[in-house]
Amino acid sequence: QVQLVESGGGLVQPGGSLRLSCAASGRIFSITAMGWYRQAPGKQRELVAVIRRGGSADYADFVEDRFTISRDNNMNAVYLQMNSLKPEDTAVYYCNAESPYYTDGIPRATMYWGQGTQVTVSS
Repeated sequence: QVQLVESGGGLVQPGGSLRLSCAASGRIFSITAMGWYRQAPGKQRELVAVIRRGGSADYADFVEDRFTISRDNNMNAVYLQMNSLKPEDTAVYYCNAESPYYTDGIPRATMYWGQGTQVTVSS
């Protein structure tokens, strides 16, 4: 099992910045990727950014170079630096960790989730 605890959300004005943190514990050696998702009211949860153990990262198109994901070398923490925030970035942000395994030779993955942290961008 992997436990994830987010922190760093809050209220910020448009154009402002926030840094989200996520601490992982438990079987962190099994984690191959960590990421951030978000869910706005009435909308589906969507990927914001993901970073892999090797260091490569991917971002959603809507990030537009405003956010940066980073991680500790041991994959025991992941961060999301968010700059130039817009009202449409308002959502609950969830930390995610992926732990792959095989069943009868078929690759699968266990997805772990944090409890979420609210980010509100408003003047």
